[in-house]
This record gives sequence, structure tokens and C-alpha cells, in this order.
Amino acid sequence: MKRTLTIAALVALALSPAAWAGGDAAAGKAKAAQVCAACHGPEGNKPSAPDQPILAGQYPDYLVKALSDYKSGKRSNPIMKGFAATLSDKDIEDIAAWFSSQSSGLHSTR
Repeated sequence: MKRTLTIAALVALALSPAAWAGGDAAAGKAKAAQVCAACHGPEGNKPSAPDQPILAGQYPDYLVKALSDYKSGKRSNPIMKGFAATLSDKDIEDIAAWFSSQSSGLHSTR
């Protein structure tokens, strides 16, 4: 019984988005509070305008790609480019880990 619970816990951890984010969610929370929260909300669930996306619950690889593309100029948005330009690759990974670990209405639970 104990072995079954251990295996189930390991599988659940491996399947969680935060486990795949590759960053430190706690560090991402601190950085997001400085850079992202004003427009997207502290947990990424409350955008301040309808054209701003919900970041909570997004896939971490999507968030890393989007922030990296804003930083490099592949995505064009003057506000996001300015914020992303200040982020290191580690910051981007950490922020992705934070937002991907937040619960959201973006996905339905089964």
C-alpha cells in the first residue's frame, strides 16, 4: 500500500506543470510581483485589460517562448519588449514556473 502511494505521488509530481517548468517558482513569484503583476495580476489570473492574457495555468514552455520572443523582438509589443528586455534567461524560466503552477480556468479538470 505504501509503495503504491509513493508511486502515485511521484507520477502526480512528474505530471504537474511546475515540475516541467525548469525554473524556481518561488523566485518567479518574486520577479513576477516586480514585473508582471500590474498588468496580469499577482497569480496571472486578473489581467487589467481585456487584451492582456491570463498567464496562470499556461504551459511553461509556451511562457518561456513568448517571453523570449518579446525579448528578441520576434513578437512585437512595445510594453512587453521593454519588460522582457530586463529579464535574464533564468528569470524567464522562473516566471514560467510560477505562472504555470497557478490554478486557472484555462483548463478543465478531469
